[in-house]
Amino acid sequence: MSLNLSIPIERYWDALADTLTMVGVSGGIAFAAGVPLAVLLIVTAPGGFLASPRLHRAVGSVVNGFRATPFIVLLVALIPFTRIVAGTTIGVWAAIVPLAISATPFFARIAEVSLREVDAGLIEAAQAMGCKKWDIVRHVYLPEALPGIIGGFTITLVALISSSAMAGAVGAGGLGDLAIRYGYQRFDTQVMLIVIAMLIVLVTVVQTLGDRYVHWLRSR
Repeated sequence: MSLNLSIPIERYWDALADTLTMVGVSGGIAFAAGVPLAVLLIVTAPGGFLASPRLHRAVGSVVNGFRATPFIVLLVALIPFTRIVAGTTIGVWAAIVPLAISATPFFARIAEVSLREVDAGLIEAAQAMGCKKWDIVRHVYLPEALPGIIGGFTITLVALISSSAMAGAVGAGGLGDLAIRYGYQRFDTQVMLIVIAMLIVLVTVVQTLGDRYVHWLRSR
């Protein structure tokens, strides 16, 4: 028995591919930029081995500012910057710019919490052994905090899936765009339900894989 779809199934797969591209690329950028940013916040904090209260406050203020801005507002505010970087303000690659900028401070704060929970005794022991400052970051902070960082990155990816769907409101493509153009604007309940189901499955898969990887890291 064939399923009677109001739009071709290929459009769903294309929209899913666009969503995966947006989430994958912006998530990769957020991870690559967020971890160093979290490390900077940790080492420049009071008591850190590169303590710099002014730098810490300045970086923290910028991070908090981006975190406090709703994504849809940030999406519109960054249109001029997006046009410079991506050459356009619509489509998948244009959406990646605000997605990455929004996700980076969000993930950085989560990673900062994980780094802050590293046992201070391990840091002191590494310093007593004569380890260089950045060796402590590489061989103590990051390995010890890795399960928490991966758990936080999983949360970030789930948030990016939600944000990528929201970006469909301004023509970013993906599942959100499909739901708005064909589901909402054409009053097609079937499209809305299928897109919602796909998003639920996608979030479930990402969360499950992330949780299993964190469990594996902690059980090593």
